[in-house]
Amino acid sequence: MAIITEEPDSRSSLKQRKPTSKPSQSTAPKPIKSTKTTNATNPFHFWFYFTISVSLVTLIFMILTSLYPQDPKTWFLSLPLNLRQHYAKGRNIKVQTAPNQPQIEVFAIQEGPSKSSDQVLIVHGLGCSSFAFQKVVNFLGVRGVHAVAIDLPGSGFSDKTMVVEEEHVDDGVLGRLKDMYNEIQEKGIFWGFDQLVEQGYVNYEENKIRVSKRNVVKAVDLGTEEIGKVLGQVIDTMGLSPVDLVLHDSALGLTANWVSENRGLLRSVVVLDSAPSGTALPLWVLEMPVLRDAVLGLGFAFRRLLGTCCSRLVGSLEAEGHRILLKGRDGRRAVVGMGRSLNCSFDLNEWAASDGVKGLPMQVIWSDALSKEWTEEGRQVADAIPRAKFISHSGGRWPQEHNSEEIAESIYQFVSSLPKNVKQTEEPVPEHVQKMFDEAKSGDHHHHHGHDSHGHEHDHGHGHAHAGYMDAYGLGQEWAM
Repeated sequence: MAIITEEPDSRSSLKQRKPTSKPSQSTAPKPIKSTKTTNATNPFHFWFYFTISVSLVTLIFMILTSLYPQDPKTWFLSLPLNLRQHYAKGRNIKVQTAPNQPQIEVFAIQEGPSKSSDQVLIVHGLGCSSFAFQKVVNFLGVRGVHAVAIDLPGSGFSDKTMVVEEEHVDDGVLGRLKDMYNEIQEKGIFWGFDQLVEQGYVNYEENKIRVSKRNVVKAVDLGTEEIGKVLGQVIDTMGLSPVDLVLHDSALGLTANWVSENRGLLRSVVVLDSAPSGTALPLWVLEMPVLRDAVLGLGFAFRRLLGTCCSRLVGSLEAEGHRILLKGRDGRRAVVGMGRSLNCSFDLNEWAASDGVKGLPMQVIWSDALSKEWTEEGRQVADAIPRAKFISHSGGRWPQEHNSEEIAESIYQFVSSLPKNVKQTEEPVPEHVQKMFDEAKSGDHHHHHGHDSHGHEHDHGHGHAHAGYMDAYGLGQEWAM
């Protein structure tokens, strides 16, 4: 009999188990150590994602709030103290740019005696307002100059929107349903039931073109022609003619045509950091959907923009005032719309050589604290205008509190050196004087009809004396001359 033994098999199995157990014991601690190192958290990751989340939520909130702007009453009540004080010092002037357009209120501040021989009107550039010139106006008023600074329509405290009636052609399914509803409302519901019973549908004039009128709120984005009309009405209402016109930033391009066509209303022109084309505040920033909400919604972002492009040393309260005025009451849309009407092909040399501008006293006040390129551009502007005086100042392209007196002094020295004009103010004509004037015109000739030639000549001379007296009230021909 054969005897089967299993000893060799047991030894081989032991040999196979030993090598498999050793590597398992040696490699086991290594993955444990690696898991400990990978599971360690970094606090920087948490704060990074937290900051990104808060920023996105804030940006979405600003975008949503910009879609639903505040009503004017709420906006005025939320103004800071410096803007409230600025508004309390001004007045509103009603102007009209077209016969079929509603009136627009233009905000203006003024200082100094109204009967002064020096009448200064300051027109700001796009994105700016009279808020930047309040110190300049105050300093000029102290020096005896009647200084006025206005907010162009669409800027500052002037009207930024207007209600316009537009015609709308009703078409489509909703338009037909609306017409059907209006016809049933007009003829009665029983007429509608009769139509359904007799014909199975409501019969109305389907092919008739229906034009409805509705009121639409639009931004006040005036062109150069309309802005010229605004200036003319402001000068006439406030009695500023002949006026010393101060054109800031883009105001030169906006009013150049009006200046050349209304030489009789002007005594001089001051160009204050006013380039022939372009604006100090980049308008493309106000057009990009996300960027504009971030700049106008965050105070530090808007202040950084002003410090880069407009004013190097702008205070936080001053920058916040500019931001509120630009953002509030849909001012951004108005400024962007007016920026599109700027004449990019404006030729300063051709304008200065035109008949309406040639010989007009001018001064160029320019910043020399921004860059060499900007200072050189100012000298080129002065060279393009014959006999223009060039004066530099230490501020930015927008007036600042620390150099407002410097700018005001330069304006005062220029306008005070010009020939003085006697300001003619219209007075109300007394009733008895008007009656005397009418009698002198109608009855004087009949009263002296039978006199000799010498007496007749004497009476006509006497009549001219009365006419000369009446000329003091602006009625006679001699006063007009």
